[in-house]
Amino acid sequence: MAMRLIASALFAGASAGLIAALLQLFAVQPVLLHAELFESGELVQNGSAPVPWIAGFAGFDPVRDGLSVLFSMLIYTAYGFVLMALMAFAEDRGATVNARAGLAWGMAGFIAAHFAPAISLPPEVPGVAAADVAPRQIWWFACVATTALGLWLIAFGRAGWMYLAAIVLIAAPHIVGAPEPEEMTGPAPTEIGALFATRALGVGMVAWIFLGLFAGYFWQREGQREG
Repeated sequence: MAMRLIASALFAGASAGLIAALLQLFAVQPVLLHAELFESGELVQNGSAPVPWIAGFAGFDPVRDGLSVLFSMLIYTAYGFVLMALMAFAEDRGATVNARAGLAWGMAGFIAAHFAPAISLPPEVPGVAAADVAPRQIWWFACVATTALGLWLIAFGRAGWMYLAAIVLIAAPHIVGAPEPEEMTGPAPTEIGALFATRALGVGMVAWIFLGLFAGYFWQREGQREG
């Protein structure tokens, strides 16, 4: 069981992380670099600016972009271990785990780790005013944990109170509210911030879908090999 979990998590996480990294280099990094031009003062909000995918893309940097790919693969491998552990736990209790079911698991992971936190704490471009890092990190972890637990209760709950508890858990972080700066300021145009947030969330969704798909597929395949 342990080797099956490790192998499935490694294959699924590394594959999804590579896909996420490539999408980030193509869709997210140009916008991020474009925002950095406003942060550094090279561009100012004067009513017009070059489009991000032209002015923001500075070519492939082997060190910077290579490390980005590596870190993305490591992050999604870690996500893969968490996802596989939950899948194994669910399978022991009668749930079916395969590639098709993995798609649902992947969407749940995206909702818990990306979409739900972004409702109150969206992805931000450089230079945007923000609260201190520590309170935001605490809130993010709490939001992910309560959302994940709420989704688990919705998927596997057997009593009515579990569904009510799930709603409370998912809503609680947003009722409390994420840490916010005293003033909303930033050098980059709002269009850049919106584009960055939507692309970051889009890449996260695609990566988690592939993570769930690969996790379910490799878990089923490794189980068949052991059987």
